[in-house]
Amino acid sequence: MSYRVAFIGLGVMGFPMAGFISKAGHDVTVYNRTSAKANKWAETFKGNTAPTPADAAKDADFIFTCVGNDNDLKEVTIGSNGAFQNTKKGAIFIDNTTASAKIARELFNIATEKSFGFLDAPVSGGQAGAENGSLTVMVGGEQTDYDKAEPIINCYSKKIKLLGKSGSGQLAKMVNQICIAGLVQGLSEGLRFGQNAGLNVEDVIEVISKGAAQSWQMENRYKTMIEDKFDYGFAVDWMRKDLKIAMDEARSNGSILPITEIIDQYYERIQNDGGNRLDTSSLIKLLPKK
Repeated sequence: MSYRVAFIGLGVMGFPMAGFISKAGHDVTVYNRTSAKANKWAETFKGNTAPTPADAAKDADFIFTCVGNDNDLKEVTIGSNGAFQNTKKGAIFIDNTTASAKIARELFNIATEKSFGFLDAPVSGGQAGAENGSLTVMVGGEQTDYDKAEPIINCYSKKIKLLGKSGSGQLAKMVNQICIAGLVQGLSEGLRFGQNAGLNVEDVIEVISKGAAQSWQMENRYKTMIEDKFDYGFAVDWMRKDLKIAMDEARSNGSILPITEIIDQYYERIQNDGGNRLDTSSLIKLLPKK
């Protein structure tokens, strides 16, 4: 069955995600703050553009957002030209932004008052996952809304799961980012240790990647890390944004994140050296090489 879909936010993630929904046969209308990006999307895929989020959302059965942060999300949802102005009753709103659980709950409550569904559905898998349609999607919200939205979300994902009430998707994404930060630092230290010890790191990874040390970061980032190439993934600026969200949430729920706090400081050093747009594996740059 084909649906009317709006997609708001066409960054490195949203652009291909919206494309997969279009290629699945749905009637897609897109909005992007920079209209040139929306026009490029419409030239690349089958679909229409809209001048505002409100215009994009008009008559849509499903509305997706994938923007930068809480403030961006507020602007495109409850702002003066926000999508919530035109979201029809019974529609489902799916937010793929990595944002706070607080804003997810606020928007869920507003959506409930307006008689449409709202799911917080942040994604993991990076730009490559978006371009391959193989993202992992962590969802918070109501089961009935999830059941309706799952086939559409499935257009760009390989794994989707409802994890609990509103905000649960964002909380799960915080867990994801906390785990990644520790993994990247451990991988950085291991790779640099191997290099300084005179080992053939390629051979070492060939062996240990088949054992308990294996991780997505190891499989996908070790080679570019030892080649000092850091333009292959999630930017440091965005990681720091995500870690701040996690650390703020930790303070409110009584968790302690000592390693995460240290690694956030390492990423701050990368930023101070001008590495804002380097990918997260650039942590290895802080470790001396013989």
